[in-house]
Amino acid sequence: MSRGGQKTDRDDGPERRCIATAEVQPKHGLLRFVIGPDGQVAPDLAEKLPGRGIWVAADRAALELAVKKNLFSRAAKQPVTIPPDLIEKVEAGLVRRLTDLIALSRKAGGAVAGFEKVKDWLATKQVKVLLQATDGSERGKSKLWTPTGARYFSVLTAQELGLAFGRQSVIHGALAAGGLAPRVVEGAAKLQGLRKADGGHPAGKDERNA
Repeated sequence: MSRGGQKTDRDDGPERRCIATAEVQPKHGLLRFVIGPDGQVAPDLAEKLPGRGIWVAADRAALELAVKKNLFSRAAKQPVTIPPDLIEKVEAGLVRRLTDLIALSRKAGGAVAGFEKVKDWLATKQVKVLLQATDGSERGKSKLWTPTGARYFSVLTAQELGLAFGRQSVIHGALAAGGLAPRVVEGAAKLQGLRKADGGHPAGKDERNA
């Protein structure tokens, strides 16, 4: 299976229309925004804030278009204020949510970090997600493989991935199937769209057959 891509494990569920692209798609591939009492646009990444949701595809170009043309005002049918750092806030929020999910998986025994541990899991466990730092060595990253049916993401820096595992920095991480893995996949896919990060270089050869 090729690394990266935007498709998630959930291909159905409630759908919403993106205000930038006008495309209707499952909401797990979109970002929700609401208009606060002060008329300011606020991201609702947890999708729990009250008010009518305004949806934008989890794609930097779509969000930039929504901001540039103030499509939020049209969708809300009222004048709104867009924070100058809205896109940066969304990106930072997605990073925080993703690292929190990985940390929870680690505490539950569903995630490991480090080249040797990840390599061992790839050979012995049902790995669902392979995570590698964007600033890690390409040579080192290519030595690990993405199992059939698993997902690969390179969307977090070594420092960000380290935060998730309680370390200063981490290059390689893996999540077992089940647990929070589906939510990690969803969160990583959204962050990938915002960062236009490396969706994945060709997988290295399967070292189990080397």
